[in-house]
Amino acid sequence: MNRQLDEQMKELIAIGASIAAHCQPCLTYHLAKAQELGIDATQIRAAMDVGHMVEKGAMSAMQSFAKTAFQAPAGSGAACCSPGAKSCCC
Repeated sequence: MNRQLDEQMKELIAIGASIAAHCQPCLTYHLAKAQELGIDATQIRAAMDVGHMVEKGAMSAMQSFAKTAFQAPAGSGAACCSPGAKSCCC
């Protein structure tokens, strides 16, 4: 059984992932690539809709987490926030 994705499917997935990740340069690139490959506008919009659904799910989960994180004791953050770091995400 062939389990590889074709180039069109990869670009549709990348479009949805770009939206979910809030990566504007990624979305611009993958939209142009999708158009080069001749992907139908309806399919592109569907991929964008899926990306927005994932984005909304992640946002909802973060809102719930933020409510509890504010009440958590200091120092209980994620591993990326090491002591002495200039900021959490660097």
